[in-house]
Amino acid sequence: MEAVSQLYQYNSDEFTIDSNSAKFFSEHFKNILDKNPKDTYWLNFHSISCKDSLETLFNSLSIDKLTIESIYKTEKRPKIEEYPDYLYFTVRSALSKGLNSFFLNKDQISFILGKNFLISFQSKKSEHFEDVRDRIEKKRGKIRSKGPDFLLFRMLESITDNYFEVLDDIVKSIEKIEHNLINTPDNSILKEIEVQKRKLIELRKIVFPIKEIASHLERVITPLIDKSNHYYFSEIKDNCLTVLEEIDDNKQILDGFSNLYFAVQGQRMNQVMKLLTVVSSIFIPLTFIAGIYGMNFRDIPELSLKYGYYICWGIMILITGILLFAFYKRGWFK
Repeated sequence: MEAVSQLYQYNSDEFTIDSNSAKFFSEHFKNILDKNPKDTYWLNFHSISCKDSLETLFNSLSIDKLTIESIYKTEKRPKIEEYPDYLYFTVRSALSKGLNSFFLNKDQISFILGKNFLISFQSKKSEHFEDVRDRIEKKRGKIRSKGPDFLLFRMLESITDNYFEVLDDIVKSIEKIEHNLINTPDNSILKEIEVQKRKLIELRKIVFPIKEIASHLERVITPLIDKSNHYYFSEIKDNCLTVLEEIDDNKQILDGFSNLYFAVQGQRMNQVMKLLTVVSSIFIPLTFIAGIYGMNFRDIPELSLKYGYYICWGIMILITGILLFAFYKRGWFK
């Protein structure tokens, strides 16, 4: 089945939305651009599975073969590639929707920025840019009066906003860990701590490259990005720095939870050992007395006493009382 794609065409006065197959846009997008060159065009592909259709599009726009290869390399490190007629780069996104217990919900998104167009490629269908669509349709902010470079800023902003949402979900999980650690510490807590640590590390690997890309866009000299828009990309960089700082802070909190977990387990073990010590300390002298008078010798003087049995019991109870009092004074029963 051919992947469905979406084209936004807009200017300061009006906009149109066209949803069609990837094949249709691949064959007609160049002609659409030529009809109204002053409009801004945003073509979004929800999937890159339609390789044949995309190759048709790339050929019509004279896209370099290295760019085509990069779109399909999911493990390639994100970086900006500058060409005479366009800019290309790939970032990785993360969504809070579909966040499971062990892994982040990730997606690779590639961008091709041209003179009057922006093409975005998602490796799978997911809702990253609802706010961008709403801004275009309702003419909120400056987006309709700006070009594709400002549209790119808004899309990167949506991606970084998703980072914050994912981070908020992780923070909620950390708060839950803290509650369980205080009230019902068990082995599952340590596993949950490691899961959240792994998510933070994974999120850091996603966020850091986009910070580098935003920093590059902030200072790049190209006719494709207006100098007045460089400031907006510095905001993206600052947002990424904030996310990275929060990631580091929460990772330190989790490290503290790990130490606290082992400290709590050590304290519980100390309590058990203390109880065993109290019991042993009481029964050692009692066992000694019982052992002495349990020996099979005929001439044990105390055995002939009329009240020897009761005297022995009294001595044992007295020893027990003295030991308990001594432990109490030392605070062992608190």
